[in-house]
Amino acid sequence: MKAQFKYAARAGYSVRLPAFAIIFIMDLVFIVLGSLGLLPFAAQVTSVALGGTAIAVMMAFNIVSDVSIGRRMFTAPGAYLHALTPSPRRKILLASVITMLVMDIITMAVAIIGEMLLSFNFIGNGPSGQVWNVVRQSGSPGAASVIWLAALLLAGYLLIVMIIMFCAAMKKSMFYNKPAKGLLTVVLAVVIIYIVSLSQVLLSPFGSVSRFGMFFTVTIGTAGFPFYALLLLIEAAVLYLLTSRLLERKVNI
Repeated sequence: MKAQFKYAARAGYSVRLPAFAIIFIMDLVFIVLGSLGLLPFAAQVTSVALGGTAIAVMMAFNIVSDVSIGRRMFTAPGAYLHALTPSPRRKILLASVITMLVMDIITMAVAIIGEMLLSFNFIGNGPSGQVWNVVRQSGSPGAASVIWLAALLLAGYLLIVMIIMFCAAMKKSMFYNKPAKGLLTVVLAVVIIYIVSLSQVLLSPFGSVSRFGMFFTVTIGTAGFPFYALLLLIEAAVLYLLTSRLLERKVNI
C-alpha cells in the first residue's frame, strides 16, 4: 500500500510542484515585505491581484495533476504496472484518491491563506488601518460549524472525484466495445449527478429543498452539515466500491 501512495505521489507532484513552489515563494515574499511596511500602495494592490490569480492557477494545475494520477489506472504504460502488481485494485484506487485529496488540500490551503494574508496586509495599511476591527466586525462562526463545513466540502470533493473515476472505469470496461462509448459515459455522468441531486430530498427535515428543472438542491443550516456530509460520504463510498469492482474485473488498456 505504501508503494501505491509513492507511485501516485510521483504522478501528482511532477505537475503541480513547480507551480506550487512559485506561488509559495511569491506569496511569502509579498507577505513578509508587506508586514514590514516595505511595499508601496501600488505594489500591495499588485500582490493581492497576483495572489488571487495564483489561486486559479493552482486550481488548474491541481486538475491537470489529478487527471495525470487517474490516467495511470486506465492508460498505458501506468495501467500495465497496475495490472502486474499484486496489490488489489481497490488499494490502488484508494491510494490514488487519497493522494489527490491530500495534495489538493495542501496546495489550495496555502494559496488561499496566502491571499488572505496579503489582503490583511493591504487592509492594515489602507485607510482603516485596523485589520482586527475588520475581522471582528465580519463575525466569526463557531468552531464546530467551521469543522463540519470543512468536512462537507471535503465530502463533496471526494464524491466528485469518485464520479469521475467511476465513469472512467465504465468507459474502459462495460462501455469499451460500444460504438458510442463517449456519449454513453456522458449520459452515465448525468444520471449519477441526477441521482445525487435527487438524494438531497432525504435532507428535507433539516432544510428546504428547491427544484431547478430536473435537478434538486437543498438549503440547510449548520445543524444539517453533519447529515449532509454523511450523505455525500455514503454516496462516494458506494461509487468507490463499484469502481473497485470494475477495476478488479477487467479494464481495457
